[in-house]
Amino acid sequence: MTKPIEVRNPRTGKYDYVIIPPPTKLLVQQCKRTRRAQVRWQQLGLEGRIEALQQWKQAILSGRDRLTEALVNDTGRLSASVLEIDSFLSSIDRWCKLAPELLQESAKNTAIPFIALQQTSVPYPLVGIISPWNFPLLLSTIDTIPALLAGCAVIVKPSEIAPRFVAPMITALNAVPRLHDVLTFVEGAAATGSALIENVDLVCFTGSVATGRKVAEAAAKRFIPAFLELGGKDPAIVLQSANLELATSAILWGSVVNTGQSSLSIERIYVAESIFEKFYHQLVAKAYRLGLAYPTVESGEIGPIITERQAAIISDHLLDAVEKGAVIHCGGVVEDLGGGWWCRPTVLTQVDHSMKVMTEETFGPIMPVMPFSTVEQAVSLANDSIYGLSAAVFALEAEALEVAHQIDAGGISINDAGLTAMIHEGEKNAFKFSGLGGSRMGAAALKRFMRKKAILIKTNATNDPWWFENGE
Repeated sequence: MTKPIEVRNPRTGKYDYVIIPPPTKLLVQQCKRTRRAQVRWQQLGLEGRIEALQQWKQAILSGRDRLTEALVNDTGRLSASVLEIDSFLSSIDRWCKLAPELLQESAKNTAIPFIALQQTSVPYPLVGIISPWNFPLLLSTIDTIPALLAGCAVIVKPSEIAPRFVAPMITALNAVPRLHDVLTFVEGAAATGSALIENVDLVCFTGSVATGRKVAEAAAKRFIPAFLELGGKDPAIVLQSANLELATSAILWGSVVNTGQSSLSIERIYVAESIFEKFYHQLVAKAYRLGLAYPTVESGEIGPIITERQAAIISDHLLDAVEKGAVIHCGGVVEDLGGGWWCRPTVLTQVDHSMKVMTEETFGPIMPVMPFSTVEQAVSLANDSIYGLSAAVFALEAEALEVAHQIDAGGISINDAGLTAMIHEGEKNAFKFSGLGGSRMGAAALKRFMRKKAILIKTNATNDPWWFENGE
């Protein structure tokens, strides 16, 4: 019997939920059953798979209130939970619309006149997905939907920190037997994730660099693909030509949405010296307007820090910055309110790259602002990081584009922040330690779950082999 895991409520601090990880033997059996069911799922054809996913969507809509309640209990916030559900449901429609074109097979002639090529693909039978706690629903399904449409079976291991949403998801799955056989959620911690990797054909992981390394090593030992979306320390560059009203609003949103608990959050801000003071004064004034979602989820915009460990990291980064000379203009304290951990939007100046808040992932509503004297210096500072997930540039368009091409990151937003989380057409790779593997956006997000096959057909079967005819 595996040991139960108690789950903390981020708003109250109470451990009010329990999950029981499956014994390894039971997980192995589940993987085998799901793998067997994948054959029927693939044979169902794309139209049948689309129909099943649409039925699941309707079942989720029927139980939406319960799913929302579970997400709120998982994360302590309301508006982002509603956004998660909306984004998840729209992703089903989006992929169902795109899949028929993306999965088309093709046939064409080759450079040898009597050899034709039939280009086809087959899905990886069983995909394992290990997802994090900050967007528990969205990040457990962002890879699941395209994988299912590709014809794969999928087993999802959500974070043990935010697992409550799984129950309503399974309830909805029970209404769609065809899908229930090939999509499974398993609850557990690191040991369950490790066991899952040992029994799948491909793994998708979203989480920290440290754990991502372990996932990559485990996948490499088994010779299976690993798609990793890891940490970020996203920079924003604000040039002199920027619209400050736009820049401050966008950067504030990009820094504090979901209480900054996103790998795509703006975590460091570089501003041209000539507009530096005006910029941070505007940013501080806007930050003051945002309140905590306490004592109720409707009370304000800033939800709790979901994990105690993250609260400790944020406190450590703030203390380190202040000890090294940083000045806090608003916020700056992790508060204990009603048993939960909270942090108001925090703006710091007098920061530099000797501070953790400028170099390590903070994962909180923290906005360190640093001036630069030249564009070259701004680009150098932005690239001075082990991370390269995304970034933002604010300036006149031509100037901003010139800077964007010099930044070592996979997705760059121009005159806005966090666009790569909302615009799904653009393919992007994570740079440096921010990830590994194919894009989870654009056409590649679906095609990476397929193994390509080239079928070469000799169209005149009466002739000798082509190499024989050429005297070899």
